[in-house]
Amino acid sequence: MANPITLLSLHDHSRDSAGLVYIYPVVSRRANGVSIGINLNTNNACNWACKYCQVPNLIRGAAPSIDISVLRSELHQFLNEVLDGDFMSLRVPEDLRRLTDIAFSGNGEPTASPNFVEAVDSVLTEISQREFINPIKLVVISNGSYVAKPSVLLAMERLAKQGGEFWFKLDRGSAAGRYQVNDIELSDHLITERLKTVASVIPVWIQTCLFCEDGLPPSNDERQAYLDLMRLILVSGTQLQGVMLYTLARPSLQSGAERLSAMSGEDMETWAEPLRNLGMTVRVST
Repeated sequence: MANPITLLSLHDHSRDSAGLVYIYPVVSRRANGVSIGINLNTNNACNWACKYCQVPNLIRGAAPSIDISVLRSELHQFLNEVLDGDFMSLRVPEDLRRLTDIAFSGNGEPTASPNFVEAVDSVLTEISQREFINPIKLVVISNGSYVAKPSVLLAMERLAKQGGEFWFKLDRGSAAGRYQVNDIELSDHLITERLKTVASVIPVWIQTCLFCEDGLPPSNDERQAYLDLMRLILVSGTQLQGVMLYTLARPSLQSGAERLSAMSGEDMETWAEPLRNLGMTVRVST
């Protein structure tokens, strides 16, 4: 008996939902539609280990080499299904049946891939050969670790020419908070330098995951540290598009996941409003 066709859900971002190697579809709260994800970390390896991560069997390590010809073929075929086939009617809730973006995300840090530039060029080539009813956005969802690498900056420049964006992960304001959430040692200075570097070639949004641990949201001190860091980033002259604050929609698959829960919209607004008072654009996704 054939497996039943199931609708995509905000609560399930499985990378194998389309049965492909590098391409996977999700319905996204932040995009308010269908996002086509590109997973360059098929070995589930990342240089960070975020405690809210939904990647199964996550390991610390480097991204593998990928087969660019397979990526090109999968993207071409899947876009045919989305744009001209019955994918939307069969797999997507009616109110989300719009293709909004193609995102380099997946099961680890995408810019760590040795084939990242080739992957970007492949997507740009495929997009250039199609006509879309509505323009789709090209997004890199990244922790910013590799933005000083010349090849990564070159890829960002190419994406920017096609209206691309870089979503820079910054989950906490203090170094201690970042270590606790992302299992990485990262100074304010290095964050500021990385943001300035990548924002010089492509529009950048900061994306921040807020959640409760043992029922409690991040402390007032942590919220103040985040606000202070934003002031430092603005003073540095870095041009940002804004900040995206979001909370958990799906359970973590890491150790200690049972301690984590979504943050309320009211608590998230206590982070958002001071940022707006600094003149920043803030998007909140609950």
